[in-house]
Amino acid sequence: MFDSEALKRQAAEKAAWEAKELAEFLARQPEARSDYRTGSGLPTQRLYTPEDIADAPADNIGLPGRFPYTRGPYPTMYRGRNWTMRQIAGFGTGEDTNGRFRYLIEQGQTGLSVDFDMPTLMGYDSDDPRSLGEVGREGVAIDTIDDMEALFSGIDLERISVSMTINPSAWILLAMYVALAESRGFDLNKLSVQADILKEYIAQKEWIFPIRPSMRVMRDMIVWSARNLARYNPINISGYHISEAGATSVQELAFTMANAIAYVEEVTRAGVHVDEFAPRLAFYFVAQADFFEEVAKFRAARRIYARLMKERFGATKAESMRLRFHCQTAAATLTKAQPLNNIIRTAFQALSAVLGGAQSLHTNGMDEAYAIPSEEAMKIALRTQQVIALETHVTQVVDPLGGSYYVEALTNRVEAEVLRILAKVDAMGGTIKAIEEGFFQHEIADSAYDFARRKAAGEQPVIGVNTLVEPSEPPPLPIHKVDPAVEARQIAGLKAVRRRRDQALVDRLMDRLEREAREPATNIMPVTIELVKARATLGEIVARLRTVWGAYIERPVF
Repeated sequence: MFDSEALKRQAAEKAAWEAKELAEFLARQPEARSDYRTGSGLPTQRLYTPEDIADAPADNIGLPGRFPYTRGPYPTMYRGRNWTMRQIAGFGTGEDTNGRFRYLIEQGQTGLSVDFDMPTLMGYDSDDPRSLGEVGREGVAIDTIDDMEALFSGIDLERISVSMTINPSAWILLAMYVALAESRGFDLNKLSVQADILKEYIAQKEWIFPIRPSMRVMRDMIVWSARNLARYNPINISGYHISEAGATSVQELAFTMANAIAYVEEVTRAGVHVDEFAPRLAFYFVAQADFFEEVAKFRAARRIYARLMKERFGATKAESMRLRFHCQTAAATLTKAQPLNNIIRTAFQALSAVLGGAQSLHTNGMDEAYAIPSEEAMKIALRTQQVIALETHVTQVVDPLGGSYYVEALTNRVEAEVLRILAKVDAMGGTIKAIEEGFFQHEIADSAYDFARRKAAGEQPVIGVNTLVEPSEPPPLPIHKVDPAVEARQIAGLKAVRRRRDQALVDRLMDRLEREAREPATNIMPVTIELVKARATLGEIVARLRTVWGAYIERPVF
């Protein structure tokens, strides 16, 4: 009689014996060094077999478009539509950056991403003494809605999606875009604003207000957007800057998820059910140098998020559990030495993002170690994405690395490490408490120091810097230079707006803003929209709120 169970046992015993024999054989073979690890320091084996994923839950992998979304958020992925090619740009005035946008659209870019200058990020007008020398230098200067109108002049915002990289003053930029949409009559469904303020306190250090008022602003943005803009993304919860500050890939993912938990908790405490706003939460990750670890990180991110939303917050909609993310290649890996190598680095990082299932992608310019990228560098970076999309055929199969023993084992390991860190954050009292105690900052500093030490010792090879070094040469392209007349032009436009506006109306709205800011349950988005329509400036709005909430002073944590 046919005994299927006996055959299964025999097959299992044979596989175990073969695995043992293989392990013993491999143990006798020499290796170049005694220890191999991923970029995050996770130990790697020489070879992976079915035994390495045998203990994983059966539903860990699943199917694309199905919980827990390990293999991708959508069933067809790039067979349905390619990722959005979203090169970031921003410098000078709105008119200056508008020219760069038009150039990139002509080259086939499918989404816009806006970089703002430091005064705009920090809530100062261009004529503020603290803005001197910084206007339009690291991004575009935006003081009033007129600048926003110039930024997008002549661009079909119904056809192309827009992402804005802005954080402490994000709600004001959103208000300007909403007012612009109303005046031009276009749909706001193709907009994302980064807005993630918690990662500023953790890593990037661009903040205005103390943490808790800033979280109130985030709550107001998310709640107002959920109830007024059905498909707008009010936040990109960002790991990119955490990584660029020196975190490992595991830390990047863990700290980003900790921030996501804090935002969801903040909004649900206001009485909004998770399924009302979670479908429009989005993420922003980096694609670092360790190719397979990055693919595993993206796959683990989807699985962790899906289970968090379902099990911790009671989400019932598939859209609430489905993580969508924008990705940018790693600026920290770019070198001034042999800058053409940056094209190669960026291509492999971009490929890891695609194989990891990104919905949107920015590829860095080869000259970004010198300055804001030039037009030619941006075109090459965009062409890198287009070659991947159109020539490599990697888009024909969803999650083509799924089922790889190594990729699945590494995905499981990344997930386990992230969950361990999240449990530690919970035990500390949550994300905000951990920020206040300096936990994240300490962890990033330690990782950054360890990488710098290994790089200086040559343990971490960087071609052109500590290995295969060549005499320095001038950059291969003309480097972008800031027009010295930008600041004067921007300030002249700002003063003209102030002269022609209804100052009495602005004053009344400012008083209302202050009153509503003092009422924790009141949403400040509606009055902010009215203020920007009245031509109140970004700096004026922020200055009034500083009188209510004060400013954030970081407590020394070392």
